[in-house]
Amino acid sequence: MINENHIIPYLSDFTSVCENNGHDHSRENKTVIDTIFLDGSEVSRYTNAFWTARQRQAANIHEISYRACFKPQLPRFFISLLTAPGDRVYDPFGGRGTTAIESGLLGRIPLSNDINPLSKILIHPRLCIPDMAGLDTRLSEIPIDEKARSSLDLSMFYHPDTEAELVSLRSYLLCREETGEYDMLDAWIRMVATNRLTGHSPGFFSVYTLPPNQATSQKRQIKINADRNQVPPYRNVSGIIRKKSRQLVKALSSEDIVSLRKAGSDAMLLVEDARYTRAIPDASVQLTVTSPPFLNNVQYSGDNWLRCWFNGIDAETVSRGITIPANLSAWSNIMGDVFFELFRITKDGGWVAFEVGEVNSGKTRLDEIIVPLGRKAGFSCVGIVLNQQVFTKTANIWGIDNMKRGTNTNRIVLFKKQ
Repeated sequence: MINENHIIPYLSDFTSVCENNGHDHSRENKTVIDTIFLDGSEVSRYTNAFWTARQRQAANIHEISYRACFKPQLPRFFISLLTAPGDRVYDPFGGRGTTAIESGLLGRIPLSNDINPLSKILIHPRLCIPDMAGLDTRLSEIPIDEKARSSLDLSMFYHPDTEAELVSLRSYLLCREETGEYDMLDAWIRMVATNRLTGHSPGFFSVYTLPPNQATSQKRQIKINADRNQVPPYRNVSGIIRKKSRQLVKALSSEDIVSLRKAGSDAMLLVEDARYTRAIPDASVQLTVTSPPFLNNVQYSGDNWLRCWFNGIDAETVSRGITIPANLSAWSNIMGDVFFELFRITKDGGWVAFEVGEVNSGKTRLDEIIVPLGRKAGFSCVGIVLNQQVFTKTANIWGIDNMKRGTNTNRIVLFKKQ
């Protein structure tokens, strides 16, 4: 861990190796430093490729799809820099659990919160890695009703035999919960199945459709099927769960598994409004690494309706509980309240790394909005860390033409509780 007094020299002197097309090049990048004025005082910005995909190939255990998640290298950078083993690391907008899993791998204690209950379903089992032989046995014991059908029309997504297996698995898991027999093997199976419900390859239960983190509607899927002249093929549910499970734990060392299980026993996973997390004690968190929801860009009930159905969750109830600000002023008010709560739970000398992006086609830089909010809550702003790296992959979704070079930028405001 870098001594907290040396964080500025460390960022200032940081030298990274350029990366292009997945290959390291000999040309080196030095940190670019500039200064801006925010909230009546100077704020330093540090721009470099502080982390890249090749500095550490992320563990496969992260390969769970969720909207608007950041890469594991981001929390790992700050966790390694600003915490020690045994410290508590928190994410108030936990999502798929990137910060929590990296914390566990690094021997820290994960604290994670998300008002969407799917987050806990996706995180907890990966902090309690099961034995794969035991998993195989459990899957073979799940009864299948070949005539089982959902009360929803899912025929546009699934072959009838696949639907029977999926509905039988859903009924089994909900029954196990009701009778108190539900255990971590069941939780793992649920987590993997939730992630395999729909997608665009034979590794998912469904016919070709949208990516797994963005379920389309039944009506839209019917059109997709017609446009592609496709019908849902049979997919073996237990076989896909077995295969994905082994992919997730692939390359995890025995030490990694022990570390994750230890983290799982110590972890706190909440389903609360990030502004009100009274279960977290005062001054108990060494570092928060998070990325908040950006305005109204994600429609949770629409994206997650199928995942909610499988897990017996009312998607509309969840959606009503999730505050989705429609404009920058409302978003700022909510984030301001979040910062006051973060100040309460952060240790003296603790840190917050708050990752945000640009909205309105780059005209609004949320990092410049965040600085005054953190200061008002009582934090000092150490600086803004801009991680930039060149990539050359297809990224049409972000407005970058196929095979043309773009820049992937993370904007992290770094605060300290003095």
